[in-house]
Formats: sequence, structure tokens, C-alpha cells
Amino acid sequence: MRFKKASIFLVMLMLFSLVLSGCARKENEENNKEGQSNIKELQEFNVLLDWYPNAVHAFLYAAEDQGYFKEEGLKVNLITPAGTEDGIKLVATGKADLAISYPKQVILSRGENIPVKSVGAIVRTSLNQLMVRRDAGIKTLKDLEGKKVGFPSFEIDKETVNTMVKEAGGEPSKIEFVDVGYELMAGIETKRVDAIIGGYINHEKILLEKQGIQLDTFNPVDYGVPNNYELVFIASDEGIKNNNDNIQAFLRAVKKGFEYTKNNPDKALDLVLKVQNESFPLDAEIEKKSLEILLPLMEDQSGDFLSQDEENWNNNIKWLQEKSLLKGKVDSKSVFQ
Repeated sequence: MRFKKASIFLVMLMLFSLVLSGCARKENEENNKEGQSNIKELQEFNVLLDWYPNAVHAFLYAAEDQGYFKEEGLKVNLITPAGTEDGIKLVATGKADLAISYPKQVILSRGENIPVKSVGAIVRTSLNQLMVRRDAGIKTLKDLEGKKVGFPSFEIDKETVNTMVKEAGGEPSKIEFVDVGYELMAGIETKRVDAIIGGYINHEKILLEKQGIQLDTFNPVDYGVPNNYELVFIASDEGIKNNNDNIQAFLRAVKKGFEYTKNNPDKALDLVLKVQNESFPLDAEIEKKSLEILLPLMEDQSGDFLSQDEENWNNNIKWLQEKSLLKGKVDSKSVFQ
């Protein structure tokens, strides 16, 4: 009798254990399903660079490497464009979510009713400065009279030099402009020209000086040309309307990437060197110097990284209008967010 009671007890205990096990398994399955449903699928987000990967893009590759894009639910594709004007075209037509472009080009595009606007400033001041050979005998901008200045086909660059020389008391009409296209460095190396505009202080200047060519530089901002953001992120009006959540998520991630780059410049630069374009190999020494120049210009007393100021845009719109370079009427609120 005692054995029978013990058997019944054991059977009941086993049944109770099975029930508990089943409940626990069901709960785990439900929790797993709930956890899987909470995992946000990464959104594809295409970003065109302004050109091949280099030091100015370090914060982007830092954001990617550190997982900041993924944290924001994005799978970001950083794309090298075929040409420097591709960004505006592809963003405007919805073939890219964002692109890195140039503020004055954004203003000119808006004047032609191309629906793009800036959503964040990358570099807060001009990198494009007038560079002159020290052995050309040009001590002041007035000394450019009778000299040859190479420029890369853009009228904006010619008008920049004209404004600078006039501000310095010189006569712009006495300057000979030579359209050298993208052969700025070759033009000044071979002494085909005495000076160049369109080259960047964080790139062409460093490369030329490494080759032993001594240069003097003149910042347009010091000679009557309004300060402008050198590079900006642009989006289309349609993209801002329908995809602003992802745009803001991207910008949050790149801010973190910029902070990482400030604190770890060598590590961030290594990431760029690893993805360098085979057609445009990078010189690690040059890129390191470039990043040292860039970081203080990407965030300064004028504002935080990515921030924008309406007065800056207004000044550049006004300047382009005065130089008869801008078609149509453009309001600052239409060119930046």
C-alpha cells in the first residue's frame, strides 16, 4: 500500500515537472519571438562622397567602424562619385540619399530650381585659397598684376581672385587667367602659371611643399570674399520631406564619428587608408597633415560640427548675385536646413 502511494506521488511529480518545463519552453519561445520582432531591420542609406576617400572623410569611416550607423538603424554605403558634380545630380533625382557638396554650388543649383539643400556643414571655413610661388616675386595681391593665375574652369574661382585683388588695391583686368582644368599642381610646378586658385590648403599645398615648392597663401576671407562652408551634406527637398528620420539618424551617427576622430585621429585615419581608392593612392604623411589642418576647421568658435548659420548663407548668396553668377532669386531658407 505504501509502495502504491509512493508510485502515485512520483507520477504526479513527473507530470508536474513536464507541465513546468512546457510552460518555460513556451515562455522562452515567446520571448525569442518578441526579441526578434524588436530587432530593427537596417535601412539602406546611400551617401556620395565629394571625391575619393581622404582625410576629410575620416569621421565617416570612424562612424562606420565604431558601429554608430548600425546603432541608428542604418546600413550606410559610402560611394565615390565619378565626378565632383555627381552628388547634386544624384541627390536631386533621388538616386542617393545624401551627398557631400560645395555651398556655392548648392546656391547656384537652387537658382536653377534644382531641389537640393544643405543639412550640415562639414568644414566651417574656406580650404580653397590663392597659392603663389614664392619665387614669382608676388609679395602682395597687387603684385598679381601682369602675372598668370591658373584656375579649374570655374568662373567662381576667377571672381574670387578678382575680388581679392580689387580689395588689395590692384587692378583685376591686368591679371592673365589660365584655365588649367584639374592640372592645378602641374601648372604651378612647371611655372606655366605663377599662382593657382582652386587648390586646397589641406591637399595641394601640402603636396607641392613636399616637392620643395615654396608657396605663400592668401585666404579669400581676408580680402572681401565672404566666408563659406567648404563642404556640406546635401539632401533633396523630397528626401527631407519623406526620409528625414533616416537623415537625422545619419547626422547623429557622424557627430559621434567626428568626436571619435578628434580623440583618435591616427586610428580614424588608418580606416581611410585601408579603403583608399587604387586609382588615387594616398600618402599617409600627407593625409596626417591634412587631418591636423582639418579638425580645428570642422568645429570652431563659429559653431559646432554640422551646425549652420543663416548669415553665412546670406552673405554668399549676396556675393554671387553681385558677381552676376547667380540665376534667379534664392532665399537662404531654401538652401539649408
